[in-house]
Amino acid sequence: MPNVAQSTETDWVSRFADEVIAEAERHAPGKPIVCASGLSPSGPIHLGNLREVMTPHLVADEIRRRGHECVHLVSWDDYDRFRKVPAGIDPSWSEHIGKPLTSVPAPPGSEHPNWAEHFKAAMVRALAELGVEFRGVSQTQQYTSGAYREQILLAMRERARIDAVLGRYRTKDKGGAGQKPKQKQQKPVDEAELAAAEGSGAAGEDDGSGSGGAYYPYKPYCGACGKDFTTVTAYDDATTELAYTCACGHGETVLLREHDRGKLVWKVDWPMRWAYEGVTFEPSGVDHSSPGSSFVVGGQIVREVFGGRQPIGPMYAFVGISGMAKMSSSRGGVPTPADALEIMEAPLLRWLYARRKPNQSFKIAFDQEIQRTYDEWDALERRIADESVQPADLAAYNRSVRTATGELPRTPRPLPYRTLASVVDIAQGSEEQTLRILGELDPERPVTALDQTRPRLDRAAHWVATQVPADQRTRVRQEPDTALLEALDGREREALRLLLEGLDEHWSPDGLTTLVYGVPKVQAGLAPEAKPTPELKLAQRAFFALLYRLLVSRDTGPRLPTLLLAVGADRVRKLLGA
Repeated sequence: MPNVAQSTETDWVSRFADEVIAEAERHAPGKPIVCASGLSPSGPIHLGNLREVMTPHLVADEIRRRGHECVHLVSWDDYDRFRKVPAGIDPSWSEHIGKPLTSVPAPPGSEHPNWAEHFKAAMVRALAELGVEFRGVSQTQQYTSGAYREQILLAMRERARIDAVLGRYRTKDKGGAGQKPKQKQQKPVDEAELAAAEGSGAAGEDDGSGSGGAYYPYKPYCGACGKDFTTVTAYDDATTELAYTCACGHGETVLLREHDRGKLVWKVDWPMRWAYEGVTFEPSGVDHSSPGSSFVVGGQIVREVFGGRQPIGPMYAFVGISGMAKMSSSRGGVPTPADALEIMEAPLLRWLYARRKPNQSFKIAFDQEIQRTYDEWDALERRIADESVQPADLAAYNRSVRTATGELPRTPRPLPYRTLASVVDIAQGSEEQTLRILGELDPERPVTALDQTRPRLDRAAHWVATQVPADQRTRVRQEPDTALLEALDGREREALRLLLEGLDEHWSPDGLTTLVYGVPKVQAGLAPEAKPTPELKLAQRAFFALLYRLLVSRDTGPRLPTLLLAVGADRVRKLLGA
C-alpha cells in the first residue's frame, strides 16, 4: 500500500494542517498546537454536530502524524441554560427551564447524575469507537471553579468596548448581537425535526443588556431559583460589586471577584475561550459565517478585548440524512453517531467526513443507499490494492482506517454489505443458517466462522432489523404456491425447467448470476453471453418477477443469486415445482 506521507498533498486535511502548523509556529512556538470543538449536551448530539468534532479531529490527527504535539479540546457547553422540554420528556421538566444543563435532572430512567452528563455520555462512547482522541472541558467546571474569573472581570471592565463591537452589527430584528445560535453546528434534516431534537438547546441567550439599557456581558444564575431570568442592575469596577434582580423576585448584590454562579454571554464567551486556551484551529457551522455572526464578531472581540488571536476557522456545511425508519420520537427523530455506528463500521463513518471538504455538504444513508455507500468503500479498497487509486482518495481512506496512534478494528473478511443484509434477512436470525449460506458464497474460499465477517455482519443485521420496514422483509415460502404453478403457461414452465437443470452446475454467486440472466436468452435462441436487447430485458424482468413470486410471494426481493443460495438447492427445487 502507498505511504500516507506520499498521499496527503492534495487533500483538504493536509492543507489545513499546513496552515495550522505555520500559524502556531509564528505565534506560539514550542507550545502544543490546540484544535478545538464545541458541543452543547442539550439533547441528543446528532450526526450534524459530529462534523464539529471530526473536522478538527482529522486536522489534529494529521498534525500528530507529522510529529507535532497537538491537543484536541472538546468544550462541553454544559453551563448553557436549559431552554425547552423536548418531545417525549415529562412536561414537568419545564420547571427547570433557565437552569444550567448540569443542574437539570437527567431524563427518566437515566443512570447519569444530570441532563448534560446523560447526553454527553453517548457522544463520548461514540467518539471512542471512532478513534477520536480529545481532552474534554466542562464549562460548568470552568465557570464554577473560578477558572475564568480574571477574564470575566476584564470583560466587565471593557464592556463599553464590547458593546461598541456588538453595536456595529446589532439590529432591532435580530434580538441582539450577543445571542447564541441553537447549536454551534447545523441541521442534518429539516428544521422542524432539528428543532424537536434540539428542543433543550442553548439558544435564547440575550446580548447582555442590563436595566436602563446599560450593557453587561455577564449573566448571573439566580442565587434563589438557580435560573438565568436575571437582569444586572449595577456594577462597580473598583469594588466588583454586581447587583441583579431575578424574575422570581429575588435580588442581591455580590462581589464578582468571588462570584462563580454565572457566565459570559455567548459572543463574549467564545472569543474569551480562544484566548484562554490558545486555540489555533476551530471550525464552525454556516450560521457563524454571515456578517454579525459569532465567529465574525468574536474575531474582533478576541483581539480588542482579550489580546488573543482568532483561530483558523473553516465553515462546515450541513450533513443530511437519507432514511430514518423507526427513529424514536423521544429522541427527536434525528440520528446520532451511536445510531450510525449500529449500522456501519467506524472506518466507514470516518470516511464520510474525511472524503468531503468541510464546505461540502453530504448525506449519511440509513435507507437502501447504505448498500451503495458500502459498495463505494469496497471499490476504493480494490483500487488501493491494484494501485489505481488517486492520492486524495488514498489519503481519505488512510485517515479512516487508522489514526496517529493505530489502526481501527476492521472486518477480516469484508463481504458485500448488501449480500450480508440479504443473507441475515433470509436467515431470520439463525446463525447456523447464516453460516451455511455465507459458506456457499465462495466455494474456493469458504467462510468457516461468522467472526470472520464481523463486525460488518452485525452492522448489516442491525440495519435489517431496525431500518427495513416489515413489509419489505424477505419471507421465504414454506410450501410451493400450487395455484400459481398450475396457472403457468408453457413458456414459463420451460424457463423454470432451464433454471432447475442448471442449478448444480452454476451453484455459486457468479454462476447463478449467469444462469438467471441466461435463461431468457436461451429461450430467445441466443447464447447466454449475448448482450441484452430492450425486448430481452423485458423478458428477464418478467422471469425474475416469476421467481420472486414463487420463492417469496412478492414481485421483488434480494438479488436472485443471493436469494437462491440462501434458500438452498433442495428447497428451491421444491418451491419451483420440481
